[in-house]
Amino acid sequence: MPSPFLSAVTENMRMKHYAEKTIKAYLYWITSFIYYNQKKHPNECHDDEVQSFLSYLANQRNVAPKTQSLALNALVFLYKEFLGNPLTLDLKFNRSTVQPKLPVVLTISEVSLLLNNIPVSLSLPIQILYGSGLRLMEVLRLRIHDIDFNYLSLQIWNAKGGKHRRVTLAKELVPSLKNQIERAKIFYQQDMNNPKYKGVYLPYALAAKYPSAPTELSWHYLFPSSNLSVEPATQCLRRHHIHESSLQRAVKNTARKLAFDKKVTCHTLRHSFATHLLQRGADIRTVQEQLGHSDLRTTQIYTHVLQAGANGVRSPLSDLLAEFK
Repeated sequence: MPSPFLSAVTENMRMKHYAEKTIKAYLYWITSFIYYNQKKHPNECHDDEVQSFLSYLANQRNVAPKTQSLALNALVFLYKEFLGNPLTLDLKFNRSTVQPKLPVVLTISEVSLLLNNIPVSLSLPIQILYGSGLRLMEVLRLRIHDIDFNYLSLQIWNAKGGKHRRVTLAKELVPSLKNQIERAKIFYQQDMNNPKYKGVYLPYALAAKYPSAPTELSWHYLFPSSNLSVEPATQCLRRHHIHESSLQRAVKNTARKLAFDKKVTCHTLRHSFATHLLQRGADIRTVQEQLGHSDLRTTQIYTHVLQAGANGVRSPLSDLLAEFK
């Protein structure tokens, strides 16, 4: 039986229009915090317990800095937004210092091999992952009007950190994209004939600003799900986008079938996009803008990938062996 407290936290987040993935992540860390404190009610805990928990994550669980930050954000929400008792702004805890791993990057020939073997039904969104360097959910959340055929670009709204950006679009994908729009239009026409259909999901601010948008074709997802579903927060019947697991499974299974000796995920294609742009001489600031990174240091990790091998540093062994040829 679900905890009444956690159910209330969930309902509070839904009322504030938090994304379902954010709700799931916050609930995980709030639950972990409660168990860490021997199931004491969070009202009986505050700064000291939060500091101890965050230090535990760094010292005993060796979580990555981003994971520790996510746990902190969950607890900040809990105490400020739900319990009305904000944490101090000067929490003292051991910060995670686990060094980030260098990203896994495919060669151009490996990307070609992967894309040529992806199931046809999912090839377009996966081509966009690499061709435009998008995150998985950025591809899935594309709406029909986000495609700019005139300027060969995609508009990405409310991405990580709430940022908007415009990214490149390979002109070779234009025919496939137009065909995909026609497929999405078939679903749209079916749905508009369903009296129970309430239109596509829009964030609250947009839904309030454009009340007719949920039933307009241009606002519907480019990659719609084959099934209608009930939106948890409103109980409205809607058509969502395809589930991320379908793309994740396709990439993973294809890489396994091809016997790649690298761990390949959807995000690997984004890493490969950035690295290949730099290999072709793109300015790092341009790559930063395409990826939507706030901090240039995040983008510079791809220069480390290039510099780690013969592209950046010539091994002295190469000179030595060359003498004997």
